[in-house]
Amino acid sequence: MTGPSSITIRALGASDAEAFRTLRLAGLADTPEAFGASLADESAHPLERFTERLTPPAPSRVFGAFSGPDLVGIAGFLAYDGEKHRHIGLLWGVYLLPAQRGRGIAARLIETLIAHARQHVVVLHADVGVDNRAARRLYDSLGFKLYGVQPKALCVDGRYIDEAMLALDFTED
Repeated sequence: MTGPSSITIRALGASDAEAFRTLRLAGLADTPEAFGASLADESAHPLERFTERLTPPAPSRVFGAFSGPDLVGIAGFLAYDGEKHRHIGLLWGVYLLPAQRGRGIAARLIETLIAHARQHVVVLHADVGVDNRAARRLYDSLGFKLYGVQPKALCVDGRYIDEAMLALDFTED
């Protein structure tokens, strides 16, 4: 998918592991309160671990937004397995470089992920810090609905962060 802003959105593969690792770690450093993982934990993983994340069993996958050859945004889709949960997917790890924000790239990236998820699951979940107003506005605009709040979901530098639990139900279209 390419638009007038010269951004390309596509599924990432093993050959993107180094760029994915670099951007993932940048996101964890830039906005640690937005992720369940920590920079310390993630930076300790070898490149092979990031390659594994980019080559999960189908239909799970990670999507990337590229400006020319540069990876500037990422979003992951995890399809749950198991008989009672395989109808549910999770949107995870969304990050866009600060210089790229405000241009609609994150929306395009997540819309691409949603189009993929819609083919494989009935409902897509996402979690977002209750104080992350920009992310909440974006998810709201894409149709996600609040179904709960997890108090003290994260602890970052001794500060607790509540997370809004969101769902996009594809049967309500």
